[in-house]
Amino acid sequence: MSRAFAPLQVVGFVATRRGDAERGPLVRIRPDDATKRLIDDGELVWVYGPRRHELAPVVYDEALPRGGVVVRDIGGLTVTEIVRLVKMDIEHRPVLTTHLA
Repeated sequence: MSRAFAPLQVVGFVATRRGDAERGPLVRIRPDDATKRLIDDGELVWVYGPRRHELAPVVYDEALPRGGVVVRDIGGLTVTEIVRLVKMDIEHRPVLTTHLA
């Protein structure tokens, strides 16, 4: 398996409430773990968990243990589960075309 898709363990989960200043999906990861996966701070990634996947921005956090991530508002994940982060491939996305009769 490529190091770019190496698994990470969820070591923390943050659930927000309506009205909280900061809400929505987010992944916190150590900068060195992100670099191995070619992920930049602020970049959108797919978070693949055991039940589903979701898009979330990445924020660097040096206080985390190696191989661990903290997720915020990503449904279907709990602490201790294994996830994989996959960069969005916006350069090679399919081109939508319309055909006129």
